[in-house]
Amino acid sequence: MNESVLPSVLATGQLQSRVQRRGRYVAESMRHPGKMLPSIAAQVISVFTEPGELVVDPMCGIGTTLVEATHLGRHAAGMEYEADFAGLTAANVQHARSQGATGFARVACGDARNIAAVFANLRGTAALVLTSPPYGVRTHGHVRCGSREGGGPVEKSNHRYSKDKGNLAHRPLPQLMEGFGQILVGCGELLRPGGVVAITVRPIRVSGRLVDLPGQVIETAEAAGLVLTHRLAALLCGLRDGRLVPRASFFQMLEAWRGQEKGQPVCAAAHEDLLILRKRGDEG
Repeated sequence: MNESVLPSVLATGQLQSRVQRRGRYVAESMRHPGKMLPSIAAQVISVFTEPGELVVDPMCGIGTTLVEATHLGRHAAGMEYEADFAGLTAANVQHARSQGATGFARVACGDARNIAAVFANLRGTAALVLTSPPYGVRTHGHVRCGSREGGGPVEKSNHRYSKDKGNLAHRPLPQLMEGFGQILVGCGELLRPGGVVAITVRPIRVSGRLVDLPGQVIETAEAAGLVLTHRLAALLCGLRDGRLVPRASFFQMLEAWRGQEKGQPVCAAAHEDLLILRKRGDEG
């Protein structure tokens, strides 16, 4: 696949997230509350880079971008604010190498707003920046509940970042977008001429109100000197016999059911927006 035949809808949800990661990532990786689908990362990297080229993720979490890049023979660099997750990135990269991945990757623990300084030796060399902003301090995470017959409490796990207030996930949305804009400016310094920035993002609900986070990310990116060239859909659901196979979390489905019972047109998310951007002047 190449950019000239890039589909507007990517069938990236054929397998569940945990199945995509099974054996490919260390088991502890499931602790991260907001992981990118490996299939999304792999497809984007395959389309916009060639073997031996550099991929950067400024908010790399447990290293999905880095792992998929190294398996595809690309090299990668990532930053992660939380030391726990940066350690998991290193473990996942090492695991990928042990499985025969031919690319090399490195991760730095720190504030990605300083990425251009931390990776100063990479300025002007990255073919692709691939990342996703945090969706707030809490996510849906994992759910364990009692049996249907006996009932029981609902227990959530792996649904929040650490309590470190320096993490942008703790900031109100305007501050989160401001910080993300600073990160994108720094990433722009790492891009080579003609390089691509790819961002996965979906709408979110804040206090029950639907927020167009993709739209806010586009505005933030444009203010950082980037221009949107493609807005694609990366499926989180599966496709089988012409029907959608939902992959939504327990709480996403519950929220949709409650809204529908009230007569509100609430649906569970079935895709993420995949935003493709280039530096202003490179978009032609």
